[in-house]
This record gives sequence, structure tokens and C-alpha cells, in this order.
Amino acid sequence: MRLPLPSIEELKEARKSTRKRPMPSQDPLARMHNFAEVALGYSEEDALLEAARCLSCKKAFCQEGCPVDIDIPAFITKIKERDYLGAARKIKEKSNLPAICGRVCPQESQCEKYCIRGKKEEPVAIGRLERFVADYEIAQGKSDGTGVNSVERSTREPSRDSRVAVVGSGPASLTVAGDLARKGYAVTLFEALHVPGGVLMYGIPEFRLPERIVQHEIEGIRQLGVEIQTNVVIGSTITVDQLFQKGYVAVFLGTGAGLPYFMGIPGENLNGVYSANEFLTRVNLMKAYLFPTYLTPIKVGRRVAVLGAGNVAMDAARTARRLGAEEVSIVYRRSAAEMPARHEEIEHAKEEGVQLRLLTNPIEIKGDDAGWVKELVCLRYELGAPDESGRRAPIAIPGSEHSLEVDTVVVAIGQGPNPLITATTEGLIANKRGNIVAGENGETSRPGVFAGGDIVTGAATVILAMGAGKKAAAAIDRYLSEASHD
Repeated sequence: MRLPLPSIEELKEARKSTRKRPMPSQDPLARMHNFAEVALGYSEEDALLEAARCLSCKKAFCQEGCPVDIDIPAFITKIKERDYLGAARKIKEKSNLPAICGRVCPQESQCEKYCIRGKKEEPVAIGRLERFVADYEIAQGKSDGTGVNSVERSTREPSRDSRVAVVGSGPASLTVAGDLARKGYAVTLFEALHVPGGVLMYGIPEFRLPERIVQHEIEGIRQLGVEIQTNVVIGSTITVDQLFQKGYVAVFLGTGAGLPYFMGIPGENLNGVYSANEFLTRVNLMKAYLFPTYLTPIKVGRRVAVLGAGNVAMDAARTARRLGAEEVSIVYRRSAAEMPARHEEIEHAKEEGVQLRLLTNPIEIKGDDAGWVKELVCLRYELGAPDESGRRAPIAIPGSEHSLEVDTVVVAIGQGPNPLITATTEGLIANKRGNIVAGENGETSRPGVFAGGDIVTGAATVILAMGAGKKAAAAIDRYLSEASHD
């Protein structure tokens, strides 16, 4: 039964509110034992009351903070008018992935950071409203990535002869593919794994970003006319040079940063030590949490230490809790103020019983006679002057060595690019970290080859990768248009 909607008086009161509408979520005691989505999404009433807080500023500073330039006041106005499908269409003028972005983008450091209300109070919950309209559209069965009713939709045929290859299927690549398909290009997207989605599928847990949401958004990209080929490793199955030989006139490289970094301390080769990439891929993509229904084993034991304090570290720690670990610790050499993870993810982790062992840094992992992890040796730290990143540099405290009993260690200190493509592509320049060198609009040293997202910048956010994808798509369009006039 549909609940009554807010009255005019309630909307007027909501407009005066200094606080965001809270996000409904699963109870922590329940959710730490399941992989269902934690945040449940706004109801229609929540969305209307939160939208009422938007001032519809003529100069939309929030839009300036959006890497893909969504007209935020316009889509929120559509919510106020209860035209939720219109709101979804407005978002999709700029973004092909609203249900994803509404869930995982760090709005607090982007659009919401620039919200006028946020100067003296809490900003409008732009991300939660984006999720609401995207989910509404999905629930109504009227989403194919373009806002067209699913009953009426059919895969578009390209209107141009130019063929573009897009390598990888993460957020940058999906954005490039969608934008170029809208412009009429014949686009083929190549994914190395057996399902498309890249980091959206293997790197982000089901409880934060459900697989059905990712695949729904990707289906929208397919409906724009994009061909998706899986199990194709560019640089091995086929090279970039061979793509050009096959008739592709431009190539976009969006293969992300999937090569894990380790600390280089003794014991990292012991059984029970995982990179966060392996740990999360086994669980997210290969469904280890449903073993033996899915034949992917994973061992966590009773005590887990996760090294690092970014969003990936929080994902790994919260996953370990759901896999049955009784004691899960985030081990981080700086203080809480320097933790790079989103505040929301840190709070969710704490609610689920994850401990924060701050100002602590591992120096060795010790194992038992069978080669399995049993102990993490650490030093305590204090903070000194700021380093080149602007954060206060951690300094070891002499004589502070101590040990933690652990069964599993997950290393989540970052990742870099796989060197396969740069090693197999003639004329493609990479920097000393292995990232492809590209201009502001994705142009690389190789004519016709563009790159964007984590493969260029190093690990970053979904929405920043999408912003890079939009710039690259526009640059590819200009490049091909100019070539056709030569």
C-alpha cells in the first residue's frame, strides 16, 4: 500500500531543516551476517522532504563540483514536481550510471561539498536523491540507460562507419562507450574477465553495490548499441596494434589499476596473506561467500588484520566480518583524521564491529610451522610535520614493538596499472609508476589511442573515472571528425 505523501506544511518545514534526511539501513547486528545491501534507499516521502531542502540556486555551485556536469538543480526540481522519470532522464543527459554513482560516489567531497546549504549546515543529500530516481526508474521497468520504456526499447544501430575499440569495462570505459554510441559510432568494448563491469564487479562488495545494479546499468550501455566481448585480454588475446589492423580507427584504454601493492615486509608470502584485490575478487566476482554452491574457497579464520584505511580496506574488513571473522582490525599508521576512506564507510565498519588500530604499522608477518599466518608484528607511531601529501608524517616510536595474533592478513595499501598493455603497444609512453601518460582529454603519445581513469591517474573514484571518460569520448569524436575531413 502506498504511503501518504508529505503535505505542503511538511514540505515547508522540511525546507527549513538543517540536517539531511537519514538514509534507512539494515540493523548492524543483522547486516554483519549477510551480504544484502546495507543502505536501503530513500522512500518517496524521504526524497520529497529532502528535495524540499534544495534552494534551486541560479548559480549551481553543486554542479561545478560534479565531474560529469549533471544539472543537479534541474533533476531535483523534477523530484519536487514528482516527475521521477523526468529526473532520471535529466541525470542521464550526462551520466550513464546513476544507480551506481548514487551508491558509491563520494558526494561529500564533490557536488555536496559545494552546496550552498553546506556552508552553515548539512548540504542537500544529492547522492541519495540520485539513487532514489535511478532506483525508481528501474522499479518501474522504464530504464534502458536512455530513459526509454523497456517495452519499446531496441538495440540501436550505429549511424557512422567509424569503429572504436574500448578496452576495459569499468566506469571510464562504460562512459566512453555510452557517449560514443550515442553519437552514432560502432563501439566494441573488450573485457578481460568473464563478466563486464571491471572494478564495479570485482572490487566493490554486494552489500555496498549489488551486482544486479551494475549489470542493469551495463545493459543500458548494450541497448545503446555497444557490443561487449568478454574473456578478451588486450595485450595477450589481441594487441592494440592488431585492433587497428582489424579496422578500428580509435582505441580507448580504461583498464584501471588492478595490480596490487604490497608493503615489502617479511612474511607477505605466507599462506593467509591476501592482496585486497584477490580477497575481494574471490568474494565479489567468484562468490566465495556462497561456497560450496560456488566453488571458490576462501579462508579467513577468527582474527583478521586489514592493512590500510581507504575504501578498499573498509570493504575488505566488512567482508571479513560477514565471512565469520570474530575479530577484524584496520591497521593504519596515521590517525583517524588522516584516514582516506569515506566517513560513511568508516562509521558502517565501526557499527559492524571492525576495530581501528591507529598509529600502528606492521613490520613483519610471522607464520607457523605449516606456513600459515599466526602473528602480525607492529610498531606504534606518532605524527610529525605534514609530508608532501599535506598529511602529518607518521614517525615510529622506539621500543613500541608489539604483536597481534592473526589468522589472515589483507593488504589494502593501493594498486597500480598492469604493465601488459604498455609493454605490448608500440609508441605508448608510461610514467615511472607504469601509468599511461595522457593529456587532459585522454590523448596519449600514440595517435588514435586515448586513455583515462585509474590507468592514467592511479586508483581514484568511480565518478572521477567517469569524468575522464566523458572528456576522452569528446576528444575521440573530435579526432575522428577531423580525420574524416582530411
